[in-house]
Amino acid sequence: MLLRVGRRAALLLAATAAFSRLRDPDTAVYVSASPPQPPRQAFSSSAAAEGLRSGTCLFSPYLLPYPFQGFPVLNTFTSASVSPANNGDQGSDGSSGDPRCCPACLGRNSIAKAASAVGPAVVNISSMHDMHGWVNEQSIGSGTIIDPDGTILTCAHVVADFQSTKAIVRRKIKSMTPLPAARLGSSSQLQPGDWVVALGCPLSLQNTVTAGIVSCVDRKSSDLGLGGLRREYLQTDCAINQGNSGGPLVNLDGEIIGVNVMKVRNADGLSFAVPIDSVIKIVDNFNKNGRVVRPWLGLKMLDLNPMIIAQLKEKSSTFPDVRKGVLVPMVTPASPAEQAGFRPGDVVVEFGGKPVESIKEIIDIMGDKVGIPFKVLVKRANNVTVTLTVIPEEADASR
Repeated sequence: MLLRVGRRAALLLAATAAFSRLRDPDTAVYVSASPPQPPRQAFSSSAAAEGLRSGTCLFSPYLLPYPFQGFPVLNTFTSASVSPANNGDQGSDGSSGDPRCCPACLGRNSIAKAASAVGPAVVNISSMHDMHGWVNEQSIGSGTIIDPDGTILTCAHVVADFQSTKAIVRRKIKSMTPLPAARLGSSSQLQPGDWVVALGCPLSLQNTVTAGIVSCVDRKSSDLGLGGLRREYLQTDCAINQGNSGGPLVNLDGEIIGVNVMKVRNADGLSFAVPIDSVIKIVDNFNKNGRVVRPWLGLKMLDLNPMIIAQLKEKSSTFPDVRKGVLVPMVTPASPAEQAGFRPGDVVVEFGGKPVESIKEIIDIMGDKVGIPFKVLVKRANNVTVTLTVIPEEADASR
């Protein structure tokens, strides 16, 4: 059954951290529901795609040449033969009622239960961009219904004009039957080694489930060579390919704890997802403002640690005596930061009246506050302490 996106869609654009209503009437976005399948066929394993492009280190899976042209792919997951019940009654060998087992044990059906809890809400998204009567792009990806009203969680590049990051439709799914909705969990308690499950439609293969572990819980965008917005990603070893973008990353409780967004080219076991805690903030921002508002200061910043501080002190004896903070190596000319009096070499130790030791803390304190002054305590050479007042501007996507 083909469901054309109905009125007032709210799509979470996780790849660029934008939660936006899409506005281009010339672009059709389709989501799909596949017919029920027998329980044994409810989920299929994923085969690794071959022929991934070589080149720069990272890519979002949608960049691969799409091998199946000419029609929008329509599907969601069907229910598995196991119910999304608590795993506590399952033994470590998959049997029920094993007294040796604890609720956190990984049993025979643990992954199947997690997948079945979220699977019915997973959809395939086909976005065709119509310019002057010509369909010039087709974006294939996955998404998850997170509200019975038809709100879908996905990635920006699945539904947006990725040349201008412009949103493209403004509607919601219309359905004659109630829509299944997945539960949002929390990514704050994840640890390296935790089991996770990725769901989606890689290469348009319906009902695909892959599993793996969390490899890193705070992989910074700078570690990946990504410019622009500073972000931390969940790194996993789940198999992720073209079409997985926007699909959910799920814990063994059947809760979404991330949105799959990219992998490393020509490398197995290096995939990345946006943590759901970051996604929830974007959703709240969008619901509050009708769009995503991002404050901009015009600072290049670097988290300090004891090793970096020791190196900077060795290089310059005038470097301030700090144990933690955020270094400012560069200030953008004519930016709010320059107008506030920031200088290269400043170390931010307090922001908005709160001690800070990471860029993430500064971003969290600012939230979506634009045009509101923040008091900032910085330390300079020879331990000079200065209090500055900075007023963030709204970020420009073209910067």
